[in-house]
Amino acid sequence: MKNFQNYINGKWMDSPSGKTHENRNPANWDDLIGLFPLSDKSDVDRAVAAAKEAFETWRLVPAPHRGEIIRKAGDLMTARKEEIAKEMTREMGKVLEETRGDVQEGIDTAYYAAGEGRRMFGVTAPSELANKFNMAVRVPVGVCGMITPWNFPMAIPTWKIFPALVAGNTVVFKPAEDTPKTATTLVEILAEAGVPHGVLNLVHGSGTEVGARIVDHPDVNLISFTGSTEVGLKIAEICGRMGKRLSLEMGGKNAQIVMDDANLDLALEGVLWGAFGTTGQRCTATSRLIVHAAVYDKFLSMLTKKVMTLRVGNGLESNVDVGPLVSETQLNTVSQYVEIGKKEGATVSTGGARETGNGRSKGWFFQPTVLSGVTPTMRVAREEIFGPVLSVIKITSLEEAIRVANNTTYGLSSSIYTQNINNAYVAMRDIKAGITYVNAPTIGAEAHMPFGGVKGTGNGHREGGWTAFEIFTEWKTIYVDYSGKLQRAQIDNES
Repeated sequence: MKNFQNYINGKWMDSPSGKTHENRNPANWDDLIGLFPLSDKSDVDRAVAAAKEAFETWRLVPAPHRGEIIRKAGDLMTARKEEIAKEMTREMGKVLEETRGDVQEGIDTAYYAAGEGRRMFGVTAPSELANKFNMAVRVPVGVCGMITPWNFPMAIPTWKIFPALVAGNTVVFKPAEDTPKTATTLVEILAEAGVPHGVLNLVHGSGTEVGARIVDHPDVNLISFTGSTEVGLKIAEICGRMGKRLSLEMGGKNAQIVMDDANLDLALEGVLWGAFGTTGQRCTATSRLIVHAAVYDKFLSMLTKKVMTLRVGNGLESNVDVGPLVSETQLNTVSQYVEIGKKEGATVSTGGARETGNGRSKGWFFQPTVLSGVTPTMRVAREEIFGPVLSVIKITSLEEAIRVANNTTYGLSSSIYTQNINNAYVAMRDIKAGITYVNAPTIGAEAHMPFGGVKGTGNGHREGGWTAFEIFTEWKTIYVDYSGKLQRAQIDNES
């Protein structure tokens, strides 16, 4: 067992609170990974002060050079990919193949963000006045507070931290309490890559203590949050009152539509990956399966038989398809939703219970579950479950499928399986979601493309690709008048 520390102003240090929390393996709760600080507000205040001071020099470093440091971080992540993946699986449970993908997404983000250090383009435009030059350039925002979840403990922090640093901002980073070790590894890598002292600071602890102080600290200029809608809306209230820039990425209740002309074998592969990858613990997970009545019975039978073959266990084992839930709390939540679905009239076609056989009693395992006979008004069809539970809904037309898909407060990801190009384009146009896949599952974002949703999923910003730089920069408009005389825009040009 090891005692881990915060990273503030280039130094690893304990919290003066003296309090710690345990980080344990969700596949085997007896496996203690380490003790991490339960920091208090004073830790956040020191981190913010360091970031504020460092900003004055970091913002002046040329963007291509800042990008080069992030590229080096990508090289270090590449060299340590397998180590990080195994560490991540032990910490949060998803299978090794997926944690390798999590690390790879961070690597891809590093190389993309590094390149954008040479592509932070501004705009020039002709002036309405003679001998005058107009331009707009991007400038950094300042100190950025990053609050990240446990389900993608490498990828999501890199989505936020890498573009923020390349853009010239400084960072105070609070990772989820369930995945502090992966966050520590990321910060170690960035420090080794050459990020100067104070530019990146790591503060471990709870959302109620550390997260809340980052959000309401007057010297934090921007908050980037990924997590629950409940917490995100509370953060929005505080940032709105304080006039802070805010990027929110919250919940999802994503649907895969299977039309009567779909390639059913392909659609089956898609829903298995979308619903049960990461044990259903993705904001983009396929939580609803909307199936045309003409193929409903056949497809439900195919699905049920295949789900029953999925192997549940420790994600470090090579023959495992579905790992544990991240915590006992999440296990209880998933169990409660299955009971809610049954009371509402859904049928458990397979699964529906905790998995304890073959030495799995020490972990938070839940059987991959299919609920059939679900109607659009049921809670299991409308509320985010965040576990390996799939609700299957029958429809009779494309119009009904799209209406059911849109019948939720969320709007993150969506999918349709069809061989009719006209139906595909109608779905692309009419589904209210930030992401739509055609003949592919609801998961599978790529690092160079915008990521985010509509309605209750977010507040209009997009992470990933060039759009991340829209979050972490401000526009500054500059006018250069070399006429040698006073010229009045929108007045002098009228004569």
